[in-house]
Amino acid sequence: MNILLATSNDHKRKEFARILKDHAIFLPTELGLAFDFEESGETFTENALGKALSLLGRVPKGYAILADDSGLCVEALGGNPGVRTARYGMEEFGRELEAAERNAYLLKNLEHCTKKEERKATFVSALALVVDRYRIYTISESVEGSITKEPDGHAGFGYDPVFFVDEAASTMAALDEGGKDLYSHRGRAARLLNTLLGEI
Repeated sequence: MNILLATSNDHKRKEFARILKDHAIFLPTELGLAFDFEESGETFTENALGKALSLLGRVPKGYAILADDSGLCVEALGGNPGVRTARYGMEEFGRELEAAERNAYLLKNLEHCTKKEERKATFVSALALVVDRYRIYTISESVEGSITKEPDGHAGFGYDPVFFVDEAASTMAALDEGGKDLYSHRGRAARLLNTLLGEI
């Protein structure tokens, strides 16, 4: 199946392409489509659906639309950054932060949490697949872990260097591609999606 991934993030495309090997994954720019969606949903699933549906009617015939909204929920911060994960720190700094700046801001906000059990966090991935206006599917997966006291690892992107996956005994950024696909929230959701695609 040809799948249009509703993002401009090539890192996400590569992650999905590794798991959805039997399907061709395209970014909007590759099909000459502009994509700029303002995330205003109160849940990850709402945002994923909004992204996918914003492209409905604009994609070439024969393409399904896949959207992902992922985020980090930190227990000690009341579930934040949550659905504002990509925009974390914007209100304080008045601009969008680079990934390393967001990580530093997160670590600063957790300085009062000195024990690992006080730094519990969950990475969430919500997927929305729109085959046509009558066939719309959603999937949500997560991975439990904690926030480290300093970044570790150079792979991945976003909050990967500061998210420690308990099950893997490693930060997400210190895992190789196979390890990340196995343990990550997006990898878990993508495997469920792969099964779904085989049934459609």
